[in-house]
Amino acid sequence: MDTYYKPEDLLKFEDIGKDASRLAKKFFEYYGAVFAEGELSEREKSLIALAVAHTIQCPYCIDAYTQACLEQGSNMTEMIEAVHVATAIRGGASLVHGVQMRNIADKLSM
Repeated sequence: MDTYYKPEDLLKFEDIGKDASRLAKKFFEYYGAVFAEGELSEREKSLIALAVAHTIQCPYCIDAYTQACLEQGSNMTEMIEAVHVATAIRGGASLVHGVQMRNIADKLSM
């Protein structure tokens, strides 16, 4: 079955700048600087990116940062733990919005 998501399209990412080369150049310079070794190692940044990729549910990012994590020396246990951290934050964010629901329900029930 054909799908909207095609893993081979990830390889075309840099082509996104064909019609806006100045902006694409700025983005890719920034992107490269963000993922360069700094206070956080490239390995740590890849694990963070993998977790965020799962949170925003970007299959291209999941593919890219799974590969990056493996290339940076992360193991499956570390990667799964990073995904669980993202899951806990995302789940907690949904639950905490229950406070808003209660506030409105209390206000409307008065």
